[in-house]
Amino acid sequence: MSSADLSTMDAYQELRPLMFAIAYRMLGQVSEAEDIVQEAFLRYYRILPNGPGRDSGTGPASGAGADTGAEPQSPRAYLAAITTRLCIDYCRSARARREAYVGRWLPEPLLTGPSAGLAPPLPAPVPAPDPADAAEQADSLSMAFLLVLERLSPVERAVFLLHDVFSYGYDETARIVGRTQDNCRQLARRARQHVSEHRTRYEASRGQREELARRFFAAIGDGDMDGLISMLAADVTVYGDGGGMRYSWRRPIVGRDRVGRLLAGLRQRGRPTWAVLRPVEVNGQPGALFLDGDGALITVIALDIAEGQVQAVRSVINPDKLRHLGPLADWEALVSQSPGGPPEQSARLAADQRPPAGPR
Repeated sequence: MSSADLSTMDAYQELRPLMFAIAYRMLGQVSEAEDIVQEAFLRYYRILPNGPGRDSGTGPASGAGADTGAEPQSPRAYLAAITTRLCIDYCRSARARREAYVGRWLPEPLLTGPSAGLAPPLPAPVPAPDPADAAEQADSLSMAFLLVLERLSPVERAVFLLHDVFSYGYDETARIVGRTQDNCRQLARRARQHVSEHRTRYEASRGQREELARRFFAAIGDGDMDGLISMLAADVTVYGDGGGMRYSWRRPIVGRDRVGRLLAGLRQRGRPTWAVLRPVEVNGQPGALFLDGDGALITVIALDIAEGQVQAVRSVINPDKLRHLGPLADWEALVSQSPGGPPEQSARLAADQRPPAGPR
């Protein structure tokens, strides 16, 4: 094994978690983040003294991470620059696709706790030096936080993440994004103000959050609708991301009564189709996997909990956003087993001000 191979392997093992953490927060997409991290390490390998780019001339010649002809003094700085610049380019091209997305767009769910054997191993979280920093990093993974970041420009997003989340200095941040330090300070200040105005404030105690989530999912499994509704905030909102598939609701469902009717209808119609409700940690927050009788994934649920109540429920059923988590359920087969019709019927009942027909 050559020294270049050893150096690259060492850098990959040490730095891949950090590069993935940056890329995923920039994109909100798992497979694309992994692709960008792989590309960053490929470019790094090509510029090493014994890398293939030295002999074949295949190293990058321009753009993000151009080969300057010298081995980088800091692999961490070089890889962070390549990863961030590739993410900025991707975000710029993805904006039009997001605007044309059918229904609500949500980030791809990331299992940040024990994955219950479903998902392939993903990079471990970047170690945090103390519990406060660990909690801050977990909150920066939440779907609510990633959706706030979507409102920033790609460069604002990069500057904010590098400086405020990953503790890069303004000097290093400026070199990575190709701006001056003063400009980066302005971008960070503007981004920080926007994030502060829109970010979700979670329960101070993770234990309290997890306990409420445990009772919430137990109530769904047991059919305890009264107990379930008592845990919902008055203005609770359910968001569904189905990517346009017909077995999903495309608009948010808002309000305790409407969400209660939605959940009651989903349980009545959908309970025979899902055999297992498995609580997990999703994007650093309480969540659950809904599995069919064969253990295939139907949907991923993530909760926003604050002030002792569930403030938001986010459900991702778009199969393109769940493939990285393992085998997926067959929706056509599930709907054929459902006694009350497809899930969108429950959404229509929830959106209707009138109570649904029949016993509640």
